[in-house]
Amino acid sequence: MKRRELLAGGAGVILAPGLANAQDAYPSRAVQMVVAFPPGGQADIVARPVSSALERLWRQPVPVVNRGGAGGAIGNASVARATPDGYTLLMALSSLAMLPEADRLNGRAPSYTVDQLAPIALITADPTVLVVNADSPWRTLEDFVEDAKRRPGAITYSSAGNYSTLHVAMAMFAGAAGIDLLHVPFQGGGPAMTALLSGTVQALSSGPGPALSQVRDGKLRALAQWGATRAPGFEDVPTFIEKGYRDVEFYIWAGVFAPVATPASVQDRLRASLREAVQDEGLKRALAAAGSPIDFRVGDAFATFFREDSARLVRAVQRIGKVD
Repeated sequence: MKRRELLAGGAGVILAPGLANAQDAYPSRAVQMVVAFPPGGQADIVARPVSSALERLWRQPVPVVNRGGAGGAIGNASVARATPDGYTLLMALSSLAMLPEADRLNGRAPSYTVDQLAPIALITADPTVLVVNADSPWRTLEDFVEDAKRRPGAITYSSAGNYSTLHVAMAMFAGAAGIDLLHVPFQGGGPAMTALLSGTVQALSSGPGPALSQVRDGKLRALAQWGATRAPGFEDVPTFIEKGYRDVEFYIWAGVFAPVATPASVQDRLRASLREAVQDEGLKRALAAAGSPIDFRVGDAFATFFREDSARLVRAVQRIGKVD
């Protein structure tokens, strides 16, 4: 009996440090950063420098995995259902909360729900920007609205999919301006931008990151922006609020999420790592160059932001209603 007790006690002494080391070692292998859109969109632009900074910090690979489709729902759902061990993360956009509500409106069971994901940290929160081709006839927002009123349904705009951030922002503007625009959904912000640059569509509500370089290169013209104040890099572009559209305010944010059952110790490690990662000079340079300055929020600050913004966006989706 005493021998069995000694063996059990010895096993406990041996196993306990092993368990502690396993927790302390996170991450001990590659950590996937899922982006629910094709390359080139806002989530991708934020995810890549964040993953690079984490790789330098952790000395482990952090590959960005683009898993697009269904306006972001496929990639979001894949992380919601992933093993909750901290090795599959999501760089989500504000559409995260809108897509399940859109499914309900259209009589479909949501492929995921927001309570399946734990908010880890907000990285950026930028207003979207209304951009058109530089050779278009519209030099001002007033030009655009006047033409749209003359030709209802004739002006086309692209988006990252039905009920995506880019769709909802344009729907908010069109409703406030009393104009009818033709929505052409694509499978992500990158393809939506390509459609505008190629002339397939005529307008786009873009995140500032993807739009800034195209505006600087003279390929696109920015007519207005959805923020309460003018965004860095777009200081010469008026806001919709300045133009009298008081209810047109929208932000495309990017934040890191994990499956909700991820252990608290791993979530804490992730938050601490991301707090350190956003101080990385390479990350700061990359996001500044993309026109997406860091707006880091973690813990209760991000959870509150996410809850309040999600409620506002769900109401916006409900106003759009069913999309055939």
